Amino acid sequence: MTSSQVMSSGVMNSTVTSSTPMSTAVPDLRRWDDATWILTSAFIIFTMQSGFGLLESGSASRKNEVNIMVKNAVDVLFGGISYWMFGFGLSFGEDKGTNAFVGIGYFFVDSAPNEQDIGHLFSLFFFQASFATTATTIVSGSMAERTKLESYILFSFLNTVIYSIPAHWMWSQNYGWLKKMGATDIAGASVVHLVGGVTGLVATMMLGPRNGRFDRDGEAPKMSSPTNAIFGLFMLWWGWLGFNCGSTYGITEKKWVLATRSAVSTITSSIGGGMVGIAFSYFTKHGKFDIVYIIDGILGALVSITAYCALARPWEGLVIGAVGGLITCLSVPLIEKLRIDDPVGVIPVHFIASVWSMITVGLFGQKDTLEGFLKLDGLFRGGGFRLLLIQLLAVLVIGTWTLVTSFITLKILDLTAGLRVPLHEEILGADIVEHSINGSYDKDSGEWLDEDGKLVMTVDRSDQACYEDSIQQLRYHMREDIPENKWIRRRSFMGFVRGSNSRPSMAGAWETNGMVRAPEPGERGSDRSDRSDRTSGFVSTEASPRVNTVSRGGRRPTLVTSPLPATLEEDKDFEVFVLPEQERPNGDYLSQDLFNHLGRKSRMNLRGSIT
Repeated sequence: MTSSQVMSSGVMNSTVTSSTPMSTAVPDLRRWDDATWILTSAFIIFTMQSGFGLLESGSASRKNEVNIMVKNAVDVLFGGISYWMFGFGLSFGEDKGTNAFVGIGYFFVDSAPNEQDIGHLFSLFFFQASFATTATTIVSGSMAERTKLESYILFSFLNTVIYSIPAHWMWSQNYGWLKKMGATDIAGASVVHLVGGVTGLVATMMLGPRNGRFDRDGEAPKMSSPTNAIFGLFMLWWGWLGFNCGSTYGITEKKWVLATRSAVSTITSSIGGGMVGIAFSYFTKHGKFDIVYIIDGILGALVSITAYCALARPWEGLVIGAVGGLITCLSVPLIEKLRIDDPVGVIPVHFIASVWSMITVGLFGQKDTLEGFLKLDGLFRGGGFRLLLIQLLAVLVIGTWTLVTSFITLKILDLTAGLRVPLHEEILGADIVEHSINGSYDKDSGEWLDEDGKLVMTVDRSDQACYEDSIQQLRYHMREDIPENKWIRRRSFMGFVRGSNSRPSMAGAWETNGMVRAPEPGERGSDRSDRSDRTSGFVSTEASPRVNTVSRGGRRPTLVTSPLPATLEEDKDFEVFVLPEQERPNGDYLSQDLFNHLGRKSRMNLRGSIT
């Protein structure tokens, strides 16, 4: 849009009686202090990208940490360019053709150097760009560890459309139909978090669970770095203050009062949610303080106060945050029981908590006499159900729009470029495959090289049988569970758990849970004379070439591939592997009884079964 069009449209010269945070008609356009406040808030909001990256990478596995950080950069790069090209115009354009559904104008945002309103236009765009990229970043958490980077880049570019249309409905001063009805969302509970949460739900359902996510008694994979996850929480917490306080869109006249109220309600809300998260963990985890519940409780509370932040009183913020934190924590196990793989908690934190946030306006809402943010009273203020029903309508409409458009967008990407990485690349991890960190992988030849450039193995994709064999080899190398034949490993704080002495009975039989079993004919150990052979032949002092790992103490873990040896030396680290039948040397085997026997003798907490 040219500068003459900007001025002739009257958009940047109009005066508004209500200062909404997302209006293109910014009040008192020549006041530089409002623009400064907006820019400063946007600077803080952009730090949330780092917070999301640290939280997601800390919650995921180590083999995908760098890739997750790169995806957060992609959100700014490709989400930012599309928002500059057309996203801002779809939300706040007011040229000919603009209607209640979509805005027209401000495409490829620009302004003449001598225009007096250039600072306000650019500050508005910059502030809105931080919101748009945040909505996309939310989705990245639900797609973690199994999404093609190429497809995610395309999604980041296209997701701007999904975000921009609801922003027009809710925040366009002169055309937004939800705004004209009286719907209120001060800082983006519906437009940012509901859109991000619903898109995340669609994405994770379309991708399916991560490999092995629900194969191990429903246990979630361990966080690669709880410290990074908590550090990310602090950065998000700090960024949220810019998110909510900046949404007053200035500090002139009475807006500074709303900004200070927004800061206090945001803090009290996070306090309420954090305390609930700690209490919930303590009582459901038998006196333990689960990091996931603490993080989700605080973040769920922050989302919960977003829609009403500038108008909520401190005690209201505390109540809203506490309820929001509780709803979020209760949703975490529910999502898991439904077998929905949500690595970072996008659905409970952003989807479910955002619905509660919009409802709080209909319950606690009180007319704003300072800047006109809210025109109606809520249910608890004697205003009846009208405002509550309007808020619920906004949730329904925006949620449905996001559900449909995100499904179409992701489905097209899935059918064309493909969303999910192949199984062997998922096992290897995106850091190796996409970024050649700690090794490299050639997608054409299937060769996996270590960080010294030496060939580890080649993934054979010539036929299904060869591919399945390659997958099994990869799992050995990457220390992952094998669905049919699991290996068992347990570390102490200094390395692998140490074994204890274990000897056969006088007759050469093996004791198993108080019972004695004679060796099968021809089985090693049936003749006591080969006891020394059993020690060297049954227990290898070197790890399997297919495993090729070293314990923390610098010694290679012992590999047990057959019946229990005569002795397990106290000073040796060991691991237990159950090899596929065709790979067991000399027909050796590890029976269920010996599996249990080894666990008892070595005091290891072994899981699984051997058939």
